[in-house]
Amino acid sequence: MITETLLSIVVTAVACALPGCWLVLRRMAMMSDAISHVLLPGIVLSWLIVGDLDSPWLLVGAAATAMLTVALVELLQKTRLIREDAAIGLVFPGLFALGVLLASVYLRNTHLDVDRVMLGIPEQAWRRRMTIGATDIGPWSLAVMSIVLTANVVVLTFLHNPLKLATFDATGATLAGLRPGLIHYGLMTMVSLTGVCAFDAAGPVLMVAFFVVPAMTAWLVSERVSTMLMFAGAFAATGGIAGVGLAVWTGSTMSGCVAVMLGAQFGLVFAGSEIAGAIRRRRARNGTSADRSG
Repeated sequence: MITETLLSIVVTAVACALPGCWLVLRRMAMMSDAISHVLLPGIVLSWLIVGDLDSPWLLVGAAATAMLTVALVELLQKTRLIREDAAIGLVFPGLFALGVLLASVYLRNTHLDVDRVMLGIPEQAWRRRMTIGATDIGPWSLAVMSIVLTANVVVLTFLHNPLKLATFDATGATLAGLRPGLIHYGLMTMVSLTGVCAFDAAGPVLMVAFFVVPAMTAWLVSERVSTMLMFAGAFAATGGIAGVGLAVWTGSTMSGCVAVMLGAQFGLVFAGSEIAGAIRRRRARNGTSADRSG
């Protein structure tokens, strides 16, 4: 049970951290938070239609809501009257409030209550199994997130150069024959689909932490995008392992422990970067003083 939970969390963490790097580089980290909050109305509306909490249509409804959020944010931003951060702040509270209202009214007598949806219980994800015939393949979340991770690695490897050019030089990307707008929506589709599956596997708290914190930690120690991606995957995996260990040791909630360990990683790397920067600046000043005295 612990091994399956650990594998699920590690795979989910790495799957989110890779596209999360591009969100950080594009200064869109808060989009992951917006997506985590707006999945709820899609889940509830899908359940009202199909009446089955185990139906894959719930994930389809959640993904549709995530893409609707991206489209609404883009629509508001293109008016040039509202900045992107303000657009996100306008869209997701409304959709999230709608989801909470629907869940409070219609999910009272189901095991999918508001607390479970808002916080997530990754330590219970192993109970939902994926089977083919009579063969138990393992936890549903682990199987799905393994597929998502593989797809993200393949797509991001194939689109690495176009994404890099569109992120840092949109004009140059257009002159090179690329379509930055299409690349942007492709990335947002990846983020949305990854977020929907991670929401089901780990809950919204860890989903946002997995997208943002490993990527920011890797950004502190990287000078190249490819290096940042590798470091982000490593930080995501080690943070997940450390968090699960802390949860088992303390008997506390796994979501909170993993998020705390990811934050601790960032704090240590940030402090180390500041100390290293201070040493370099002091050495530079000492070198300058020596040159002047000589």
